[in-house]
Amino acid sequence: MSTVEIGKATIDARSDEQWLDKTLGSLRHLGFAVVENVLDDQLVAETHEAMYRVQGRIREDVGEDRLRRAGEHGVLRNMVAYDDHFLRLLELPEMLAVVDATVSPTAILHLQNGFVLPSVEGETASFQHTFHMDFPRYMNGYLASLNVMLAIDGYTALNGGTLVAAGTHQRPERPSDAYLEIAQTPVECGPGAMVVFDSTLWHAAGQNRSGNDRLGINHQFTRSFIKQQVDYVRALGDEKVESLPDRTQQLLGWYTRVVTSLDEYYQPAEKRRYRSGQG
Repeated sequence: MSTVEIGKATIDARSDEQWLDKTLGSLRHLGFAVVENVLDDQLVAETHEAMYRVQGRIREDVGEDRLRRAGEHGVLRNMVAYDDHFLRLLELPEMLAVVDATVSPTAILHLQNGFVLPSVEGETASFQHTFHMDFPRYMNGYLASLNVMLAIDGYTALNGGTLVAAGTHQRPERPSDAYLEIAQTPVECGPGAMVVFDSTLWHAAGQNRSGNDRLGINHQFTRSFIKQQVDYVRALGDEKVESLPDRTQQLLGWYTRVVTSLDEYYQPAEKRRYRSGQG
């Protein structure tokens, strides 16, 4: 069962055929929406385990000192290169339905970042804890980027649930600090929920005081002509990408590659690196 939380209302998506329309309405007016029960209990547990597994491998590859200096000790980038489990998440039907209806069926994955937010005492100072936009460009109301965050642990005010300032999306000016202070509200939802927000919405990571890590995965989808944070096709390799479902190939950027030679340029349509109709 899936439900969508919009404001204080909760809609059962199994019995309400308009759940997607209501989610899109919340996105337009509030800048965000929450969809409960997108991941079942087994997938939540598998993802939880996989995130810690990948975190260990990233620490081995990058080193904890470099991660701390970058302020990213709990950030997991390029997880698909370490564990195929995270490719499965790109097939979630609820997520794809929202992406299709907003940034289009030709959207690509700009990033998929895991967050293992530790519990801390005192204030934590980092970019994620200050209010920001994930797509810091105002394009006269044109929606070029969408975030879909999967709550692997439940999000609460105590464990640092993402702070959002409703209605601050798609505006040319930055809200004042005073307004953000009174407008901010923590997103609260159960494990397995999907938090969808316009990437121009002003938001921040909350402070985790729960005594336990809080896990989540942020996806950002953009129009296909915008460069990705990670070149996922190169990171995974052609053979791996070609083994994946067509839609996953699309999301990873397989159909929007740049040619490197005239031989690659003069190919039949079905073999071209940058295919037609990509938006």
